[in-house]
Amino acid sequence: MVTTKVAYDENSVQTLDALQHIRKRTGMYIGRIGNGSNPSDGIYVMIKEVIDNSIDEFIMGNGKKIDVKLEGDTVSIRDYGRGIPLGKVVECVSEINTGAKYNDDVFQFSVGLNGVGTKAVNALSSSFEVISYRDGKYKRALFQRGGKLEEQSGSNSKEKNGTYVRFTPDPEIFDVYTWKDEFIEHRLNYYSYLNRGLTINYNGKKFFSANGLQDLLDREIGDERTIYDSVTYSGAKVEFAFTHTHAYGENYFSFVNGQHTNDGGTHESAFREGILKGINEFTKKNFAGSDVRDGIVGAIAVKVKDPVFESQTKNKLGSTDVRSWVLKEIKDQVVLWLHKNPQDAEKLLDKIKQNEKLRKELSSIKKQAKERARKVAIRIPKLTDCKVHFSDENPGKKKKDLRDDTLIFITEGDSAGGAMVQSRDVYTQAIFSLKGKPLNCFDAKRDAIYKNEELYNIMRALGIENSIEELRYNKVVIATDADVDGMHIRNLLITFFLRYFEELVVKGHLYILETPLFRVRNKKETKYCYSENERDQTMKRLTSPEVTRFKGLGEISPKEFNLFIGDKIKLVPITVESLSKISKTLEFFMGKNTPERREFIEANLIVDIA
Repeated sequence: MVTTKVAYDENSVQTLDALQHIRKRTGMYIGRIGNGSNPSDGIYVMIKEVIDNSIDEFIMGNGKKIDVKLEGDTVSIRDYGRGIPLGKVVECVSEINTGAKYNDDVFQFSVGLNGVGTKAVNALSSSFEVISYRDGKYKRALFQRGGKLEEQSGSNSKEKNGTYVRFTPDPEIFDVYTWKDEFIEHRLNYYSYLNRGLTINYNGKKFFSANGLQDLLDREIGDERTIYDSVTYSGAKVEFAFTHTHAYGENYFSFVNGQHTNDGGTHESAFREGILKGINEFTKKNFAGSDVRDGIVGAIAVKVKDPVFESQTKNKLGSTDVRSWVLKEIKDQVVLWLHKNPQDAEKLLDKIKQNEKLRKELSSIKKQAKERARKVAIRIPKLTDCKVHFSDENPGKKKKDLRDDTLIFITEGDSAGGAMVQSRDVYTQAIFSLKGKPLNCFDAKRDAIYKNEELYNIMRALGIENSIEELRYNKVVIATDADVDGMHIRNLLITFFLRYFEELVVKGHLYILETPLFRVRNKKETKYCYSENERDQTMKRLTSPEVTRFKGLGEISPKEFNLFIGDKIKLVPITVESLSKISKTLEFFMGKNTPERREFIEANLIVDIA
C-alpha cells in the first residue's frame, strides 16, 4: 500500500471567517442537516432560531403577535417587538458574538444566548433578508449565503415596530428537502402553550393558548381518562402541570426559556424528584419513585438566566444550580395542592398504591424471567453488541462523542442479521435478531412481556427493563423485509414499544430502516432504488439496465449492506402527534375490530395492474 505524504506546515493551517465556518461545520450549529422528514432536521431548526428571537421580544413584554409564512421553500417571520436597533441590523445577523442577548437588563430570560442563531440561518440560506422597523424608520439588508448583497435605510415608514426575516435554505447545504407542515405546527403549538396571550399566525392557522401548560396536557391526553384533575401551578420562574392516566411509563414535556428540551435535563429531573418528595412529605411515607410516577404525564417550563445546554441545539439542560430551587418549589406546591384537594389527593394515592401492588406482583415474575434467561446464556441470546453505549456514564472523550450515534437494529431472522454483523460499525451499531413474529401484546397485561422470552430479551438488550433512563442505544431501529410478514413484524414491535415504553417513542428513539427494493445497473453505473417510480426513472436513464428485486434483507450482500447502514443510512422516525392518539391507533390496527379494519384495508388498497 502506497500512501502520499502531505506536508504539515504553516500552509496547512486555515483560518475561516465565522460564516464560512458555519457552512463548513453545519452540524455544530443546527445539528443534523436531514431532508425534512424529521422534526429535528436543520430546516426546522432554522425556523426555530428566528422565531426564538421573536419569542424573546414577547417575553420582555413587546409584541403580542408573530406572523409566520411558508411559500414554496421560503419562510418569512414578522414580529411586532421593538425591532433590532437600526445601526446594528447588519451586524446582528452576520457577525458572530454580536447581539443584545448578553445584556441581562434587555433580555433576562432569553432562548438564544450565544449570538449564533440568525447568523447561522443567514450563512445557510441562498437568500436572506432582514428588515427592522423602529419608530417610523427602517433598515433593510439582503444577503446570499452569508454575504451582503445590498443595504438600505429609510424613514416615514407606516409599518409597526418589529423585525421581518425572510430566508430560503441553501440547496448546496440541504440538497433535496421537503417541508412538513405538521412539524412546524407542532412547534408553534408549543410556543403558544409556553407564552400565554401570544398569537402566532401560520399560513391561515392561528395558535393561541389561554391556559399554558394545562392546554398542552389537555391536547396530549385528549379523550383519555385521567385519574384526577391536573395539578397546575404558575410561578415567576417555574410553571408545571401533571396528572396520571391509566397508561404505563412516564411522559414529560420540559422547556427552558421557551426551548423544548426533548432530552430533559436537570430541571426535568428536579420536577420528577419534587413530585416524589412532595407526596412522601404529605403522606409521611416513603413511596418508591417508580410507584409514584408510573402513568404520569407532566409538563414543566422554567425561566433561567444564563442556562447551560449540552449542545447548540439546546435539547438538554445541564445547569446544575437549577435543581435545588426547582425541586423545592415543586415539592412545596405539590404538598399545598394535596392539602387543598383531599378528594383528588385520595385518587392519586390510590393510583400509587395500585402501582406499588403491581410492582410487587411483577417482582416474582421478573425474578423467574431473569433465572430463565440466566439458564439460556450469560449473554443475551441473538444480541451482537457494540462497544459504545448511549447510557455510558464515563466513556472517555473518544467514546463520549459516539454516544449519540449508537443504535441497535432489530432484524427479522438470522439471514439479515448476519449480513449486518459483517458490515456494521462495531463501535456504535448493535444487532438483535428475532426468532420469529413477536407476541401481539396490545391486550396483554404487563406480566405477559416478562413471560415472553423474545420480548423480555428485547427489554434486556435495550436496557429498559427498569427505566427508560438506562436506554443503551440512542436509536432503536426496526429492520424488517418490505413484504407482508415484515410489515406485520414491524407493527407488532411498534405496538410493544407504544404499549409499554411509550416514552421511548415520544422522546424520538424509535426508527424504521429504509433499504432499497431494487438494484438497477449496467456496466458503468449501479443505482439502488427505494421505490418502483425511482426504479422506472433509473431504467429510462441507463442503457441496457439489469434489474434485481430484493425480496428480503437477507438477499443483500454484506458489501452492499454497508452502503445502506453507513453514512448514507436512511431512517424514518416513528413520531407521535399526541399521546391521545396512541391508544386509538393501536386499538384500530392491533385490536379485535377485524371487520372495521378489513373495510379500511379494502377501501384503501392500491392495486397495481401491470
